[in-house]
Amino acid sequence: MDKDNALVVFENKDIRRVWFNDEWWFSAMDIVGALTNSTNPTRYLKDMRRRDESFKDGGGKLPPPLEIITKGGKQRINCVSTKGAFRLIQSIPSTKAEPFKQWLAKVGYERVQEIENPELAQKRMKEPYLQKGYSNEWIEKRVRGIAIRDELTDVLKNQRFLGPQKCVSIF
Repeated sequence: MDKDNALVVFENKDIRRVWFNDEWWFSAMDIVGALTNSTNPTRYLKDMRRRDESFKDGGGKLPPPLEIITKGGKQRINCVSTKGAFRLIQSIPSTKAEPFKQWLAKVGYERVQEIENPELAQKRMKEPYLQKGYSNEWIEKRVRGIAIRDELTDVLKNQRFLGPQKCVSIF
């Protein structure tokens, strides 16, 4: 996949995106256009910024306009990060945005539950492996391997700060 320029399709509407600072950034105008059917998404976005204080500075997540390849060639377009895209979606009063809002509410609720009961997070982490057909034994080994790697990394980080005379053997 070309990380410099790609399209995401939302109900037959193209959402342009670009790879910037090691993450995807999405055209804010395309998101607004797909969710509102506005004839002037640029104006809609400007009105949103005027009404909502957090959008005046781009929600703190707007870089300078990014270059995206369009039908007319390269253009500099205002983009939002994934987090910014979710914030934008939350702010749009539209029935098309409602499924995203419901999903965000569900995921947020699940995260609160996981904070209260960390075992739920571990269970959620295992589900994709089960769906892909991995055995419970393989999953348990994978989880242990991740824990051991994290522990080793922590020990190595601590050794750097303690100096060679205070190193602890990990084996």
